Amino acid sequence: MIDLAALSPPAQAGVLVGAVLLEAVVLYVGYGVLEQVAADPIIERIKNA
Repeated sequence: MIDLAALSPPAQAGVLVGAVLLEAVVLYVGYGVLEQVAADPIIERIKNA
């Protein structure tokens, strides 16, 4: 494990911002894939209900 407390405060802030941006990209891609896979069947089910 990397000891982030040993880093300077600006470096800690950079690591935090990088982690948040990485999480945002992963969620964006994941929800995009989920939409491509599940959107049409869900819309058809709602239309036919």
